[in-house]
Amino acid sequence: LKNYPTIKESRARAQAAEEGVGVARTAYLPRLDIMWQENRATTNNLFGLLLPPSVVPAISGPVLGTRSLGDSVWGSAAGVLLSWEAVDFGQRKASLDVARAQTSLAQHQTALTELDVASAAADAFLTVLAAEESVRAARANVDRLQVFATNVRTLVQNQLRPGADQSRAEAELAVANNQLSQAVQIAEVARASLADAIGAAGMSFELAPGSLAAVPQFTIEPADLKTHPAARSGQAAVDVVHARQRTLDRAYYPQITLQSAFAGRGSGAEAPGVPSFGNGLWLQVPNWAFGASVTFPAFDIFSINARKRVELQNELAESAHYERTIQALTTQEAKARALMKAATDIATNTPIERQAATAGESQARARYQNGLASVTEVAEAQRLLAQAEADDAVARFGVWRALLATAQAHGDLTPFLEKIRP
Repeated sequence: LKNYPTIKESRARAQAAEEGVGVARTAYLPRLDIMWQENRATTNNLFGLLLPPSVVPAISGPVLGTRSLGDSVWGSAAGVLLSWEAVDFGQRKASLDVARAQTSLAQHQTALTELDVASAAADAFLTVLAAEESVRAARANVDRLQVFATNVRTLVQNQLRPGADQSRAEAELAVANNQLSQAVQIAEVARASLADAIGAAGMSFELAPGSLAAVPQFTIEPADLKTHPAARSGQAAVDVVHARQRTLDRAYYPQITLQSAFAGRGSGAEAPGVPSFGNGLWLQVPNWAFGASVTFPAFDIFSINARKRVELQNELAESAHYERTIQALTTQEAKARALMKAATDIATNTPIERQAATAGESQARARYQNGLASVTEVAEAQRLLAQAEADDAVARFGVWRALLATAQAHGDLTPFLEKIRP
C-alpha cells in the first residue's frame, strides 16, 4: 500500500510538517542583510522635520539653498547589517513547539490514513474471496441442474414424465445460469474495487486465500481506545491549539536585538568649505556601528487578547471533536463485537445447513426418479442446497470480516494480519 496515492499524499504532508520544525529553528539564527545602491539625484535640501515617510527619499547634508531640478550628481551606498535577537522571553521556543505539535498531528493523521486504507484493502480482499466462493456455489448449482434437466428430458422423451416437468427443469436451469452470470459480475466488480484499494487500478492478479479458507480461532482482548490513531490525531489537534495559546502568552514581551553594521557612502555633491570626495560613483566615507535595540509592541495587547479568545474557542471545538471521536470509536468497537458474535454463530450453523440441504436434495431427486415426488419439490430442494452452499462459503469470510472490523476498531491490524499469515 506504500504506493497508494492517499498514503503518499498523507506521508508527504507529514514530511512537510516535519520540515516546518527546521524552519522554526532558523529563527534562532542571526540575520545578515547586505545592501548596495547607486543613484543619480539632485541635491536640493530643506531645513525642518519630516515624519518617517515611505515615499519621500531622505537627503543628508547642509541646506544649500538650491531649487534646481537640472543639476544632479551621482551617489552610492553600501552596507552590511548583522542582527541577532538575543532575548525573546520564550517566543521562539513557543513557535518551535507549535511546529512540533503540527508535526505530531500530521504523523497521527498519516497513521490514521494508513489504517483506513489498509482496512479498506483487506475488506476488498475478503469481498473478492467471498464473491469467488459464491461463483463456485452458483456454478455447482448450474452443473446439478444441467444433470437434472438432462434426466428429466430423458424421462419425458420416454413418456415417463409430463412435458411440464421438462419445461420446469429447463426454466430452473436458465435461472441458475442467470444467477451464475450475476455472481461472476459481482466477483469482477469486487476485483476492480480491490485493485483500486491497493493502488493498482486496472491490473489483474491471482489471489491465494491461504489461512482465510478456514474459520479463525481467536479471543478478543480489551483495547485502550485512546491509542487509536483517530484518538491520537484528535488529541494532537488539541495539543496544537495549546501550543498556539502558549505562543500568544509569550507574544506581549519586548524583543532585545543586538546589531552591528558597517557601511560606506559616496556622493558627487559639494558643500561649501568641504573638499570634494569625487564623482560619487564609489564609496568614499566609511562608518561602523554596534548596539542593542529593545522593541516592545505596546498596542499589540488588543490583537493578542482577540487571538486568545479565538484560540479558546478552537480549544473547545477540538476538545469536543476528540470526545466525539472517542464516542464513535466506542460505538464502532461495540458494533464489531456484535458482528463477531453473529458471524461466529452463523459460521457454526452453516455446515449443518449445508449437510441437511445436501441430504434433502439427494432424497428429493431419488423420490422424483421413483415417481414419489414432483419436479417442484426437486427444484425447491436444489435451490435450498445452492443457498446453503453459498451461505457456508461466505460465512467463513464473514468471521474474517468481523475480525477485521474488530482490529480496525482497536486501531491496530496486527492481530488480523497475524491470523492470515500461513
